[in-house]
Amino acid sequence: MRGKLKSETKKRSVYAVRKGLTLTEVVVASSLLAVAIIPMLKGMSNSHMVSAAVEQKTHALIMAQAKIDEIKARSVNNYAETFDEINTSLSGSYLCSVSDTSGGVNIRTITVLVGYDDNGNNVLAVDEIDVELSTMIAKRI
Repeated sequence: MRGKLKSETKKRSVYAVRKGLTLTEVVVASSLLAVAIIPMLKGMSNSHMVSAAVEQKTHALIMAQAKIDEIKARSVNNYAETFDEINTSLSGSYLCSVSDTSGGVNIRTITVLVGYDDNGNNVLAVDEIDVELSTMIAKRI
């Protein structure tokens, strides 16, 4: 029995000496973790920017469709009225421009441009346009 106790004590003392990680192991593990996390964070950042752009375009599309619906409703009783608008403020920093062109005696083409005013100058520039919708309106006889 005495021989067994000595070997067990010897094994315990070897394991008792090495309880933690060495500095080299910690540095290597940290480096591997950093190499793995940096691309994931970059991907998450890109996905957030894309998501924000999609949300902005969706909001602009909803406002453009609402503007077309408003013009269609007004045209029922006021077909002779022109619907041209330039840099009309909608919701927040969104701007809208409407062009009204005649396509004949009893038909008109309405084009609505909606975009986010990035630079805050209240002018809808070409690079700020998010949505362009067109529709045709006929005179009711």
